[in-house]
Amino acid sequence: MVHVEPMERDADSFEFALAAKKEALGPHITRRWGWDEGLQRKTHSERWQAKHFFRIIREGVAIGTVAIDDAPDHLRVGEFYLLSTFQGKGIGSEVLTMILRDADSKHLPVRLECLKWNPALRFYKRHGFVVTHESEAHFFMERPSR
Repeated sequence: MVHVEPMERDADSFEFALAAKKEALGPHITRRWGWDEGLQRKTHSERWQAKHFFRIIREGVAIGTVAIDDAPDHLRVGEFYLLSTFQGKGIGSEVLTMILRDADSKHLPVRLECLKWNPALRFYKRHGFVVTHESEAHFFMERPSR
């Protein structure tokens, strides 16, 4: 069983969230731009301040992060990272299903963005997300309320 809990706003939580991003998304960032530690820390710090981060917990162990933010007309998901040893085991689907059920209970669509070359794109499409628009590097996606 997996659950999510709000992350403390402390240095250890910040470092865990950055490490999860580096492990899960880092290879996809590196492939295109390389990993600039200073830039990534700055970007992560900005997102850390702006978003509501949650720790993904399995059997009492933190295995990833997700940011979930309520807007008046949608739910926004971001910073959804599982440590590599926990990927491909259905855990991401379990977490996303919880988020989608919550959004459906509020009659809200769920929005996110995904790097165009990130294999997670297939994962999001399997869960009903469709591309609404794009930038040079990202697909912006939405899963309508059900």
